[in-house]
Amino acid sequence: MKISVVVITYNEERNIRRCLESVQDFAAEIIVVDSGSKDKTTEICRELGATVIHHPFEGHVEQKNFALTQAGNEWVLSLDADEALTAELKASVIALEGMPKVDGFTMNRLTSYCGQWIRHSGWYPDQKLRLFNRHKGKWSGTNPHDKFNLEAGCATAHLRGDLLHYSYHSLADHHDKINLFSTIGAQAMFEQGQRSSILKIVFKPMARFLRHYVFKMGFLDGLMGYNIAVNTAHASFLKYLRLYYLQKGRTI
Repeated sequence: MKISVVVITYNEERNIRRCLESVQDFAAEIIVVDSGSKDKTTEICRELGATVIHHPFEGHVEQKNFALTQAGNEWVLSLDADEALTAELKASVIALEGMPKVDGFTMNRLTSYCGQWIRHSGWYPDQKLRLFNRHKGKWSGTNPHDKFNLEAGCATAHLRGDLLHYSYHSLADHHDKINLFSTIGAQAMFEQGQRSSILKIVFKPMARFLRHYVFKMGFLDGLMGYNIAVNTAHASFLKYLRLYYLQKGRTI
């Protein structure tokens, strides 16, 4: 079973080495699609034997679908630059032999938030479909949140082990992502014809906080769980507020 590992990057020198080193034991090829990094990302990728392809960024969904077309094998493991496989997950992938009877494999993703592994708050187990037959589906979703969807009738199995996600290194990092992603998300929703309202601006953030902190037991993650719930609510507030401004023809 030959597997192509594909990763999209932009200024990921902090993460990319860890990501690529976690797949070198089994990857038949590593394809990195870079959208103009200004740091040492591409240099590190080439050092580790990856093929680097430059492609202008058109959106997370679009970039990942383009990356799939660059893979030379039927089976693809798609990773983000800030992700890496645990030893257990790597062993699960290596144990796969021949052509599987399924079309894709899911795995649990465990996220590190400001140095703490988050096991509640709706963040774990964050099941992801990342190893799949690239001819049986495509990336979709609302930017910047992408999801690989298999065709109807396709089957999946679950792999043991975690996909480690080194998401936010600091609170400032999280705030920067919230500002960026809420802008991208509002624009994508507007283009899809979705609309905001005063009620959504007020109540959507409240619902998000309750979901993450209460119903998903974020309180078990301590202070970080509370912080995640607050910031998730704030991200929802900004997204719907910016969508409302777009409807009114104002800047976001």
